[in-house]
Amino acid sequence: MPVDSAPNRATSRHQTARRPLVTEQARRNAAHTTAALGAAVGVVTTGAFALVMPSTTGVPSIADAAEIPTSLAANAVALPVDPAPAHRSSSTLGTLSPVSFVVNAADTQTPADSTDPDIAALDKGGKLADQLAALHAQAAQEAAENARIDQIVAQGGLDGWIAEALRIMDMPQSYAPGIKKIIMAESGGNPRAINNWDANAARGTPSQGLMQTIPSTFRKFVAPSLANRPITDPVANITAGVRYMIATYGVDTLVSGGRSNHLGQYIGY
Repeated sequence: MPVDSAPNRATSRHQTARRPLVTEQARRNAAHTTAALGAAVGVVTTGAFALVMPSTTGVPSIADAAEIPTSLAANAVALPVDPAPAHRSSSTLGTLSPVSFVVNAADTQTPADSTDPDIAALDKGGKLADQLAALHAQAAQEAAENARIDQIVAQGGLDGWIAEALRIMDMPQSYAPGIKKIIMAESGGNPRAINNWDANAARGTPSQGLMQTIPSTFRKFVAPSLANRPITDPVANITAGVRYMIATYGVDTLVSGGRSNHLGQYIGY
């Protein structure tokens, strides 16, 4: 049969009643220990509430708390130490993360009128230098061409006369071949040639000179600077004949070496 446990309950009740009360000195020690732990973890008590504050000092170990009751020591936990540098302020509440800003590409462009003045001056100087070099090159080319014409003129003959006539009329020397072809067809290159058998001769105004011009045509079309020269002057005669052909038939006829028929034969102008 079951054993009555009433005597045991009575014995435990009596033992509890005989447990000695906590002395005044024990209460003071407990209070002292609680205050020490509160200082370690930053506890501020206000009435019935306690606020835990971060502490900048190290956390004392359990062994540093004098006379800690067994019940408190069993529940004590060591707080982790902040590994941050010592100079970090205790008022830091968190870590700030870097913020990325998107910059509009248009805002970073340099205005067109903000060019460095020194660079602009260099650019302008470079362009002026290029223009000056081009002018020098053109002058050198013209000088070389003039020297060539001078040599032709100095040698005399038909080529020299044509070259001088074109220079006086300020026309390209590229017209020389066509003019020479016309002269050879008209007079054979003889500056004193006179036509005494055509219609002009019958009227008393024979064609004369390298390009076989009649006196009235010569006076009207001769280069003004050569107006005082005779109709048989080679250079003056060429200027009169060339100017007349351009005015009457156009410069293309001069370039092609005169007019021609459907068989390609030369036709006098």
